[in-house]
Amino acid sequence: MAFPSFSASCSNSSSVTCRSNHHYGTEQGNLSPTGHLLVAVSLGIIGSLGFFNNLLVLVLFCQYKILRSPINLLLMNISMSDLMVCILGTPFSFAASIQGRWLIGEAGCIWYGFVNTLFGTVSLVSLAVLSYERYSTMLGNTEADVTNYKKAWLGILVSWSYSLFWTLPPLFGWSSYGLEGPGTTCSVNWHSRDALNTSYIVCLFVFCLVLPFFIIIYCYGRLLVAIKQVWKSMA
Repeated sequence: MAFPSFSASCSNSSSVTCRSNHHYGTEQGNLSPTGHLLVAVSLGIIGSLGFFNNLLVLVLFCQYKILRSPINLLLMNISMSDLMVCILGTPFSFAASIQGRWLIGEAGCIWYGFVNTLFGTVSLVSLAVLSYERYSTMLGNTEADVTNYKKAWLGILVSWSYSLFWTLPPLFGWSSYGLEGPGTTCSVNWHSRDALNTSYIVCLFVFCLVLPFFIIIYCYGRLLVAIKQVWKSMA
């Protein structure tokens, strides 16, 4: 498995010699101790706020029955995926930034890269599903049914299945998960230039970023145009 290099001699190479220069648990990257500390503080603030805010949303959803609508179920899916990042991802990068090096080895790096990519993709795909649901309900011929949870559960199933479909391949040889940046976080191997890795990066970019983003822009853009037309007709 290739991991990113920060030396000039290995910056554009994926050779075995360059790969052997990376060791988990040793200091890497080009950040100063102050830089690592600033990253750790930022991660601590973001992780804490993300944990408590998303946990509060889930608690309120469970406590108050009036909030348990199909549309809110989709929002809970987003909050759940964000909460999982705060629990299963952020603490490891926070600890690594405090120490200035990755602390939990290669298996931990692969785990971190996978779960963060998975939950991040779930959140983005769920936002796309949510935007399409609003678009189809407000501009379609059918009225919203607050008692019908089938569409919401189907949307949740689609978001998780679709995300797993695109985040599992690096575990089976199509690209890989490894160290990135200052050596305190892990993600998809963005640095390798071989055809197999490049093809995965392109697919991940197109189908897990561009496509959901396009759906969101299109659906809310159409809704905005419809709202403007209603205002004009009322005026």
